[in-house]
Amino acid sequence: MQPQSTRFRAVLTGATALTLAAALAACGSTDGSAKGDSVKGGTAATGAGGSSSSAPAASGAPASSAPGSPTTSSAPASPPASASSSTSAPAPDAPATPTQAAAGKVLMPTGPAAAFSKARDTAAGQIMMTTLNGPKSGVSGKVWVWLPPEYNDPKYARTGFPVLTLYAGGQSAGYNTWTDNQLPIQEYDADLSKQGKAHPFIMVMPVQNLDSNEAKALECADIPGQPKMGTWMAEDIPDFVRANFRTVKGRDGWGLMGASTGAFCSAKLALQHPDKFKAAVPIDGYFVPDSPLWKGHDAERQANSPELMVAQGTADVRMLATAGGANAYEMKLVKAWVAKAAAPLTVEYYEQPGGKHLTSDFKKMIPDTLQWLTKNLAGPQSD
Repeated sequence: MQPQSTRFRAVLTGATALTLAAALAACGSTDGSAKGDSVKGGTAATGAGGSSSSAPAASGAPASSAPGSPTTSSAPASPPASASSSTSAPAPDAPATPTQAAAGKVLMPTGPAAAFSKARDTAAGQIMMTTLNGPKSGVSGKVWVWLPPEYNDPKYARTGFPVLTLYAGGQSAGYNTWTDNQLPIQEYDADLSKQGKAHPFIMVMPVQNLDSNEAKALECADIPGQPKMGTWMAEDIPDFVRANFRTVKGRDGWGLMGASTGAFCSAKLALQHPDKFKAAVPIDGYFVPDSPLWKGHDAERQANSPELMVAQGTADVRMLATAGGANAYEMKLVKAWVAKAAAPLTVEYYEQPGGKHLTSDFKKMIPDTLQWLTKNLAGPQSD
């Protein structure tokens, strides 16, 4: 593992009622469950690493209340254009015919349909759960799915929806923090969609590890001799989504977002698979693989390093990378990574004023990150 000062793990906090106002006060009680990360990035600090900025604006680039705060980095080139009761999945669609699959913007479900159980109800509809046995990776793990209210509206019966995959902080073995009230992204999305400010996203929330021991962290990668979690994430998960739900054809409606360790996964997978994903939001992340399982496999470790991939100029992907303004080390780390971005990759930087490496602070950024993703991904499509 890297020294403690170089890797950030989220402290998960209990849910606290928050508004969408920009100047939300830090809040939330510490969650003592095994779901969380402990802070490893040093104590909160101010000053170093740049000035604070206001929340990202709905225009697609973070807005600034002070000049020069958010930045975009790329090589000199034009950026791309801008436990539970058993239940069945909502009204499964008939698998697409070959003709339907070949034409239009919408990909109808290809089948076979998965068996879902209800994980929990939210104010914006139920979150479903299933176990995916990945045919390409051989990995078996839990996946949670939320469908926006529009999905089952008869008016949208022939509409494909964009897909957002969400990665948790911490080890995420058997859980994903985006499925509970710590990060109620589903409610935010439903509300913003009604206002016309965000796409109604299909949200997919997979586990990231098969063991709660950090020494067995798989880092969303195919580590030699270990379960092929990278293949599960990049191949089996998208195939599973397309098998079960109406989606937007091609990569333009596929995005990734994660916090802390989940930020690493979102950045890494987007850089490795720009043919599958168009945009990613790594929230308060780190970028160097440090699982002990890489020992003896340094070439493979480097091939899975966002720290190296960001400068290779091979990924036509859009990213928004965030850092907490109360953590000088985190700001320095993220800004240094952003500065390495090589075209056609574009990476925007957002510094959360007073932000700490806490789930309660990640929560405050949900509305703005959803709006950024909406500006950088295709919305629902109909033929």
